[in-house]
Amino acid sequence: MKWQDHITVDPKMCHGAACIKGTRIMVSVVMDNLASGLTVEEIVKSYPSLSCEMVQAAVSYAAELTRERIVAMNA
Repeated sequence: MKWQDHITVDPKMCHGAACIKGTRIMVSVVMDNLASGLTVEEIVKSYPSLSCEMVQAAVSYAAELTRERIVAMNA
């Protein structure tokens, strides 16, 4: 699965934030839900326009972002 098949960035939608294609659900919303401890199934139940594959695409997209940027860690 390629995350590019499920993620889009459109300056006219959600202020240019990365979204799941065909929805206004931002990748950050999916990641926030996962970070809060929700399961993929719970997220899909909360957002019926999503599929498990779309949630996985959001995770893959987020993983790609971590390879492109170094985040400073405060000691």
